[in-house]
Amino acid sequence: MGLPVEERCLVMGVVNVTPDSFSDGGLWFDERAAVQHGLELVQEGADLVDVGGESTRPGAARVSQEEELARVVPVIRALTAEGVTVSVDTMRAEVARAAVEAGAALVNDVSGGLADPDMSRVVAATGVPYVVMHWRGHSHDMESRAVYTDVVAEVREELAKRVALVMAEGVAESQIVLDPGLGFAKNAEHNWALLAGIDKLAELGFPLLIGASRKRFLGRLLADADGAPRPFDRSDHATSAVTALAAQAGAWCVRVHEVGPNADAVRVAAAWKRGGGR
Repeated sequence: MGLPVEERCLVMGVVNVTPDSFSDGGLWFDERAAVQHGLELVQEGADLVDVGGESTRPGAARVSQEEELARVVPVIRALTAEGVTVSVDTMRAEVARAAVEAGAALVNDVSGGLADPDMSRVVAATGVPYVVMHWRGHSHDMESRAVYTDVVAEVREELAKRVALVMAEGVAESQIVLDPGLGFAKNAEHNWALLAGIDKLAELGFPLLIGASRKRFLGRLLADADGAPRPFDRSDHATSAVTALAAQAGAWCVRVHEVGPNADAVRVAAAWKRGGGR
């Protein structure tokens, strides 16, 4: 199953088959609940559904490969049987391979191939699109690596190096999608700079996936008078604003938890860019 083709930014809905993801851990941990949620996201306007079985929130511990496979493969198989375009959110080559065999149409690797040396070769063999995210380390220590002089220039340079390496291992240029990795070894200031610098990242010549949904920098922006950050699940309006701006700036896809408002936002951005009409 190929990826959707639209004359607008795509919307990727999130299905976390985990007990500990930062914004919705445990809600979709049951297989049936995860499948139902994925179907609901499509009804709300998701172009594809991203299924993940391992939390990458700051400080999260890794799960075993066997556990990750048990979480994601049945959900992917069930969703693709219903005609849903599915991506798999994984850092493991064997999980990526099994997911594609189960029907996944895209591999979304937050480590950009750094966590598993076999990932690039596996993705190359599958031929599916591959999201290479900017990454500096696993969740338990990534916050200590959020040190930059010029975050846009450095993320761009590090992504360019990763692209060269994965292509050297057989991944085709046409397979590659880039993700600046908002919140991964980046603080709020870094995230805002990267969003404002989407045009600079796009100069690398690859589609861009933007994942700002419910991340802490939005909650901190919306903090109350006492400085308490807005809860994750109450930052969806801000997420929609980021989606509209990212789509206007040329993002290929946005990854979001609350699909409906973001599906509206990408359509508004598309109409704005073309000057109205359908």
